[in-house]
Amino acid sequence: MNGKFIAAIWGLMMASATLAAAPVVEFRNPADVHKPTGYTHVVVVNSGKLVILAGQVGLNQKGEMAADFAGQVQQAFANIAAGLAAAGAKPSDLVKLNFYVVGLDKEKLGALRAARDRLINVKQPPASTLVGVQTLFREDALIEIEAQAVVP
Repeated sequence: MNGKFIAAIWGLMMASATLAAAPVVEFRNPADVHKPTGYTHVVVVNSGKLVILAGQVGLNQKGEMAADFAGQVQQAFANIAAGLAAAGAKPSDLVKLNFYVVGLDKEKLGALRAARDRLINVKQPPASTLVGVQTLFREDALIEIEAQAVVP
């Protein structure tokens, strides 16, 4: 056999062994960036099934919007949990959350964080983005949450 061919095969075998040894998902916070609270700066996905959920809002199964912000947050997270389950995932598989909040203020932020922390793995929280917005798709919608998960 050709020496170059054998070297190429050996390289592929070593690369496969390295990938197999890597965890499915790694949560990292670089030392050169401030230590975050409630989220992770970097999530590395080495393998697994990617699950992407559309933005979820405070609409229940009947299409009724929860009356207040806290209720909408609870319903949006319940919708996320249901979507994850439908894909064979669980909340601990979340790797990214995007939040869009109408009229973002300290009170809404507190309610959002409290609800989020009941759902996620707080020891390895997903990467996250929080955006205050003027309006969403409906006048009565106060929050929308996008989610991504990786199933090992």
